[in-house]
Amino acid sequence: MWARGPPEPRRRRWLRALRRRLPVLGWLPRYSPGWLQLDLIAGVTVGLTVVPQALAYAEVAGLPPQYGLYSSFVGCFVYCFLGTAKDVTLGPTAIMSLLVSSYAFHDPVYAVLLTFLSGCIQLAMGLLHLGFLLDFISCPVIKGFTSAASITISFNQVKNILGLHGIPRQFFLQVYETLRRIGETRPGDAILGLVCLAALAGLREMKSRLPPASHTEPLATRASYLIVWTCATARNALVVLFAGLVAYCFQLRGSQPLTLTGSIPQGLPPCRLPPFSKAEPNGTVPFGTMVEDMGVGLAVVPLMGLVETVAIAKAFASQNDYRIDPNQELLAIGFANVLGSFFSSYPITGSFGRTAVNAQTGVCTPAGGLVTGALVLLSLAYLTSLFYYIPKAALAAVIISAVVPMFDAGIFRTLWRVKRLDLVPLCVTFLFCFWEVQYGIVAGVLVSGILLLYSIARPPLKVLGQGTLLVQPGSSLHFPAIEHLRDVICSRALSAPSPCSIILDCHHISSIDYTVVVGLAELLQELRKHGISLAFCSLQDQVLRALLAADLEGFRHFPSWEEAERCGGAEPGGSGAAPFDSTSTSESSLLHKGLIQ
Repeated sequence: MWARGPPEPRRRRWLRALRRRLPVLGWLPRYSPGWLQLDLIAGVTVGLTVVPQALAYAEVAGLPPQYGLYSSFVGCFVYCFLGTAKDVTLGPTAIMSLLVSSYAFHDPVYAVLLTFLSGCIQLAMGLLHLGFLLDFISCPVIKGFTSAASITISFNQVKNILGLHGIPRQFFLQVYETLRRIGETRPGDAILGLVCLAALAGLREMKSRLPPASHTEPLATRASYLIVWTCATARNALVVLFAGLVAYCFQLRGSQPLTLTGSIPQGLPPCRLPPFSKAEPNGTVPFGTMVEDMGVGLAVVPLMGLVETVAIAKAFASQNDYRIDPNQELLAIGFANVLGSFFSSYPITGSFGRTAVNAQTGVCTPAGGLVTGALVLLSLAYLTSLFYYIPKAALAAVIISAVVPMFDAGIFRTLWRVKRLDLVPLCVTFLFCFWEVQYGIVAGVLVSGILLLYSIARPPLKVLGQGTLLVQPGSSLHFPAIEHLRDVICSRALSAPSPCSIILDCHHISSIDYTVVVGLAELLQELRKHGISLAFCSLQDQVLRALLAADLEGFRHFPSWEEAERCGGAEPGGSGAAPFDSTSTSESSLLHKGLIQ
């Protein structure tokens, strides 16, 4: 019996590790029939949203419409098994489509290879537990990027609302050309686009103001509530269906004032390896050259995919009291992208809009994604011939309606009240993103890093007193800060009319490094040349051990600044009284605490 005991803890640890890597094993054994109905409703509702959005986002990515659908089903299946949030849905998004348009050069071959490489990078980051890298992207940078993306994506669709062709994709050239050619607007596209925008805005507002129907209400009232709620939730599908019917009626009459999506290849995408080279009339573009062309996109795309998914998952996890593991999310997104690249997908991530729909419909488990993925596959297999009649103006209205709420005008006012310095990375990211997306993100991260390093290099210092100066650093000391500390202490001490005593209150300092120790040794020597004494007080154990190990000449330490002031005050110039040997006292204190032996 004793011999069979030890393997059991190992088996339990193995099972815990397996459940952590396969979250589906945590909820599937507890799955109840009552959850099935809610998951089915949520999956169908999200599916009705994702199909028109996928067609529209492919336009943002600069790819043929079918690639939006190719990117919409693999993530649903993968996240069901590997995801940690019941509400999150993976698929094409406005932000990711914008990034793909920048780094894939509107070429499906580059887009699919970018998907594969991004997935590999995300898998490696998840296995190496690099999810903490998210901590280095500040909220102002993310807000600046999403707000700029909202404007650029929206304006990019104005040409489809107006029915203009040949408009460049660079934002400033786009604005100039759109305004210059506004007289070429096609009335049919403009009218339909504006009507679709108004309908989407009205349905969204209707849903936000719809009061919940209680079980005590009459059946007719509850049925009316369900109809209105369903129409408002599936508004994208309804508007696209309405626009398609209008276009089809014009087609039957023999005139077509609308710009249509056109033919979409019918059937499921072939399962094949992602392309590692590209055939061109002048030769073959090798793998290395393609990677060079994508450049910084191989860092930006995987990281922004993680940022979007984790931010969305955390937002909904906080409402439902469960925790999100960024490293597990990395594995889920990475595997979804790697597998999706075998089905001609471009990079995917979590969608805030579809996740919100998923949560509002009462989804119980990630199994709702299976229904959504199946609905996309059915659309690819049987409905692509109907997509021919979808007007581009209607898809543009769907995109604009989805991305306009991403613009957060209130963040500027909030940061002005909370911390005005955070407006710097926000504005830098916001403005640079209009030039190039990658420049905006990189510039924002660099500015945030510089501000962070500046706060480390210039910690708050409080200097009190006249004859005896009390210097209080407000945070730990690291090597960029030691020169600033020395300058402040020396300038105040040497400007005094007579030699004084200095007390360095270290109760806020929890750690120091070797450069700081060297700087403090030089500071002690410099002050001693001018007859000025320097004493330390309230040293934490870790800092005290480091200073004792350095064996600084003239090092004195006191338990509190009151005692240091009393002893230092009797010896303002470091002489005239019996020397105080704090080293032995400090060592005995540490011995008493058992910190040194």
